[in-house]
Amino acid sequence: MSLPFSNIKVVELSHAVMGPSAGLFLADMGAQVTRVEPLSGDPTRFLKGFGVGYYPFYNRNKKIISTDLKKEEGKKIVIDLIKKSDVVIENFGPGTIDRLGLGYEDLKEDNPELIFCSLKGFLPGPYEKRHAMDEIVQMMGGLAYMTGPSGQPLRAGASVIDISGGMFAAMGIITALYERESSGKGKFVQSSLYETCAFIMGQHMAYASQNNDSVPPMPERVSAWSIYRIFNTKDDDKVFIGVISEKHWASFCDSFDRADWEENENYSTNNKRIEHRDTLLKDIEDHILTLTKEEVIAICEKARIPFAPINRPEDLFEDPHLNQGSYGLVETEFPNGVKTKMPRTPILYGDAKFDNRLNPAKSIGEHTIEILKEIGYKSEEIEKLKEEEIINYE
Repeated sequence: MSLPFSNIKVVELSHAVMGPSAGLFLADMGAQVTRVEPLSGDPTRFLKGFGVGYYPFYNRNKKIISTDLKKEEGKKIVIDLIKKSDVVIENFGPGTIDRLGLGYEDLKEDNPELIFCSLKGFLPGPYEKRHAMDEIVQMMGGLAYMTGPSGQPLRAGASVIDISGGMFAAMGIITALYERESSGKGKFVQSSLYETCAFIMGQHMAYASQNNDSVPPMPERVSAWSIYRIFNTKDDDKVFIGVISEKHWASFCDSFDRADWEENENYSTNNKRIEHRDTLLKDIEDHILTLTKEEVIAICEKARIPFAPINRPEDLFEDPHLNQGSYGLVETEFPNGVKTKMPRTPILYGDAKFDNRLNPAKSIGEHTIEILKEIGYKSEEIEKLKEEEIINYE
């Protein structure tokens, strides 16, 4: 089955996570994505620490061309690519793309059907010229405050704002592609980190608008449900259990063979259980401490009570659910030769498979020659461009 965007061509002028994630979503769904990297290679190729995962995860299913955008000949190559493309994605710093002469106003005359998506730290307003990163907007957008305990703001454990901002960008691009079917016209689309974080904070803002007190951080919140927490097990492990309905409560009591809990009038409704939460939770903690993690999981699974083991990222490689079928993990080879499994774009779309069709490019400018020939450059022209350090390939 052909993929939904197999006839869509995308030029990606991006760096870090936000821009590449938007390109990844479209590439996984079949778009022909050409990513432009500098002559020295995309900086995320060479990151250490946590950054070592950026390039190999966000750059599958993309072809890579290496050129110098600050030189007229390099800029011309990109313009030639864009003339034959449907979408441009860019997430350079404020004003950079316009200074390069590659902004929407520069490009739309030659390609009036072009959809130009700009991913920034902020949408237009007082902050729009500021530089931003995921962690910065987590701090100023309330997410870090909500994640750590009072007085200890803590960034979330993944690049959630970068990735969510990339998803909003992809949503805007897809909307513009749909509108173009009837209008025949392109569109300027923009998403941002800060407004994405504000959107994620929406439910907490709704809470704040109805309460006089400050919103408590998540570690200190008063849960709406009486049993909604992590419990220690006999084998020094942990399991999260969430009892969020009266049906769950009845199943919970029955499955753990505690009729006394169900018969206790103090525990007859969720609100009553909240009133007596300290006593109830102490009883539950003591009971679960007599069971191993696997015993608790088996009981909850059989009773259809919401639960979760406390996994680490590396545990996901062997997760039986993620390894079953075509919707979890997909085989991938990294530029350094590591062969592993990575998460797919998590959408079930009819019979389509969002597979890894092309591993992340191993070498700088790996597809440069192929791409240039596709847009009409001759071999001798390509060699000359390489000699003049307009393009690069290894």
